[in-house]
Amino acid sequence: MLNKRKSRSIAAILAFSGTLTISGLHKFYLGQPLWGIVYVLLSLTPIPKVASAIEGVWYLAQDEEAFNRNFNLGQPMIQDSSSVNNQVESIANALRELDSLRQDGLISEYEFEQKRRQMLDQMS
Repeated sequence: MLNKRKSRSIAAILAFSGTLTISGLHKFYLGQPLWGIVYVLLSLTPIPKVASAIEGVWYLAQDEEAFNRNFNLGQPMIQDSSSVNNQVESIANALRELDSLRQDGLISEYEFEQKRRQMLDQMS
């Protein structure tokens, strides 16, 4: 389970269920077994229940990108081919516009190269 992609909603559901049942299941799900054990050991106190509720809210408050950075090694969700094609097309159009600005002398060669690299990094 450590290498599988983690879902933000499942993590939140498990965290919220920890306020009613066994606390710490979300920690095991997210690949943090030591914290899961701490939550289980402290389950007779209110501490893990409060912490689980707070973490459930935190998981839902994060956007997908932040959740992926924290729990999926920064890997974005797998996109379908049409959304990848749309992304590539929009970056290509932006690069054309950027090149036009460079040719018109509105941005320097250095600024063009920096922005071009940023855009190409978005594709990978």
